[in-house]
Amino acid sequence: MLHFQPLPSEQLVWREAERTLIVPLPQPFHYAHNLDYLQRSTNECLYHIQDGVIYKLLPVSGQNVLITLEAGDDTALRICIVEPSEEAPSAETRQAIADYVWTWFDLGTDLAPFYAMAAHDPILEPVAASFHGLRLMGIPDLFEALSWGIIGQQINLPFAYTLKRRLVEQFGTSLTWEDRTFWAFPTPERIAALVSEDLTALQFTRSKADYLIGVAALMAEGTLSKEHLLSLRDYPQMEQTLLRIRGIGPWTANYVLMRCLRWPSAFPLADVGLHNALKHVLQRSE
Repeated sequence: MLHFQPLPSEQLVWREAERTLIVPLPQPFHYAHNLDYLQRSTNECLYHIQDGVIYKLLPVSGQNVLITLEAGDDTALRICIVEPSEEAPSAETRQAIADYVWTWFDLGTDLAPFYAMAAHDPILEPVAASFHGLRLMGIPDLFEALSWGIIGQQINLPFAYTLKRRLVEQFGTSLTWEDRTFWAFPTPERIAALVSEDLTALQFTRSKADYLIGVAALMAEGTLSKEHLLSLRDYPQMEQTLLRIRGIGPWTANYVLMRCLRWPSAFPLADVGLHNALKHVLQRSE
């Protein structure tokens, strides 16, 4: 059983002169493996990676904050607050950024039980060794996670990234720094105010357009929230709550429970990528 630990706030170090937050990394952690996963698509629009440094725009306390992340020795993440540069970030802003990164990189999960089990499994052992220190990179924002799950339904991954980019660049917010534009995901309120034609014009199907707008409306009105789902503290209840939403099936519900809500029982059983990975490991063609 995997265990999730809260962010050890007392261990965080803020270096005022460098505008840098130091986040201790649980072991095992391998920055290069996680970076490889983040770079799986050249069409990603919600962060930029250059020379091993991640650039990410985060909506925090009503403003967009541009941060950079890097981990040279796999013992700590260095988070630098780049913009806004004219004011000192508050303690609340620094904590919100650290919390986001902690969840994004799955740093609260104790992987020791998994590695202990994998060491005695003939299938998992070589895979665990090859990707030692890889974390289950997540999507901390519930609306983004639900949207990505809906966008990816029944289409290939490259086109899903294309649709996400169109959605973000049409309705998201941005910040330009050193001649590069960085994007943040649209808010539920922004998408809830749309009509289906706004999204079908971007090549969303009518059904996906309706699903996205419907989910956005639930979140904008407060009917659906990450806090409420987590308060249920029961996997079947959380899954059923999501399944009652139009456009959310078992795959999407479990994807969100896994990558956003970090529920250890969640498992997107019908995932094609998972099936292909198993075939590769087992050396089977069917």
